[in-house]
Amino acid sequence: MQKHRIFIAVNLPEKIRNKLAGYKEKWPGLPARWTNPENLHITLAFIGYASDEELVEACEIAKKVAEKHNPFSVNINKICYGPKNKPAYINENEARQNFLKSSPSFVKALDDRSDDCSFSENKPPRMVWATGKKSKEFSTLKNDLDDLLLESQKIRFSADSKEFSSHITLARIRAWEWLKIEPEERPEIDEDIDMNFFIDSTEVMESELKRGGSKYEIIESFSFES
Repeated sequence: MQKHRIFIAVNLPEKIRNKLAGYKEKWPGLPARWTNPENLHITLAFIGYASDEELVEACEIAKKVAEKHNPFSVNINKICYGPKNKPAYINENEARQNFLKSSPSFVKALDDRSDDCSFSENKPPRMVWATGKKSKEFSTLKNDLDDLLLESQKIRFSADSKEFSSHITLARIRAWEWLKIEPEERPEIDEDIDMNFFIDSTEVMESELKRGGSKYEIIESFSFES
């Protein structure tokens, strides 16, 4: 049985995508894999691998939710590392093997630390995000979608217990390359921006994992009631 790796998202206007993608030039030394402009989006609900029947159900739910909402404005005001307080996972055994010769002090730090000690300078961020102001309309859209997905008997879905934070993943950090950079030379990313756009639809998307990164395809798009 064919499975689809699906999620429900909000796609961005082309002008906004291109502006955000242009920030790649601001940090040319950042060890990261940057998201292709056409793939920039805001995820509302990640469903994961789904059967054809589950895909149909996801589309029906997305349509019902879209019919309940009006278009609304979104403001993107910050580019920064994310998520906060959630660094990239580093396997310590691999770390020792990779850094024993090039950075003995790093290995010593791993050995000497206490269980509750966090070496933030040795924990790379996971991503570069564009984030926005909290929006009542966005939160309501997300909650309505989660509620119907959780109520469905035809689809498997687990809602995120954390407060929804709308964000756009601009890049994913290459952890090993990051650790090879001296701490004082690592790029600081905390950029205030001001971008506004309207959201007037949601899309059911399929993600295909490829060597160069994920490729996204719109399965169906559902316009809000205007």
